[in-house]
Amino acid sequence: MRLSGKIALITGGGTGIGLDIAKKYVEEGAYVYITGRRENKLQEAVSTIGKNIDYVVADVTKKEDMEKVAGKIKNEKGKLDILIANAGVGNYIAIEDVTLEEFNRVMYTNVLGTYYCAQVCLPLMKEGSTIILNTSVTASLGLPNFSLYIAAKSAMKSFIHTWTNELRDRKIRVNALAPGIIPTDAAGKELGRDPQKEKELQEYRATLIPANRVGNVKDISNAAIFLGSDESSYVNGIELLVDGGLAAIYPVKL
Repeated sequence: MRLSGKIALITGGGTGIGLDIAKKYVEEGAYVYITGRRENKLQEAVSTIGKNIDYVVADVTKKEDMEKVAGKIKNEKGKLDILIANAGVGNYIAIEDVTLEEFNRVMYTNVLGTYYCAQVCLPLMKEGSTIILNTSVTASLGLPNFSLYIAAKSAMKSFIHTWTNELRDRKIRVNALAPGIIPTDAAGKELGRDPQKEKELQEYRATLIPANRVGNVKDISNAAIFLGSDESSYVNGIELLVDGGLAAIYPVKL
């Protein structure tokens, strides 16, 4: 029970990576709050996990929503030990096709949403607490038609350095998980990819990765347990690549 007694908040916790982290955190003894915009998905997640979990319907791009989340945690638990800023969006889109609406959607959700999370949650976080950002291996790569998403994740990556320094006297750690290629239904739909073509693409990509496979949500949740536990108390200011070695050998044609 590596997270026994800890209170955690996971944004975007109703599906995919966030949902699996929530499951594993409860198994490890944490009490977990999850957020998202779709109440039906949050209800399904809570029903599936069954105990020591609650949800709040909230949009990370709206500060008043996140203040509502923080208020609920304060009233019910009085503290927050682990903040996982997981909510994010992206799209494959050429430079010429980026509209102001799409630019704002990606930047607001990934960057502004992460900032709002920190702003409203920090008053609840005491010495020994930790912030975990969900960045991406793509911030270390130069994938075409992905410039908007990579820019957003690169901005989040910068928070690791500045926040680590700014919060050092409060003894709050800041780290990031950078998933590699982690196929999920939610990601496939978000990126607008055909399921069969997606399957063929992932089979090809598996041949390029040193681990000889694409990743899965359990790879990320296992790493999230480590970064959220006291086992990582001397790990601070890092981006942990969970990518099977992809970034180490890039460039390869993905």
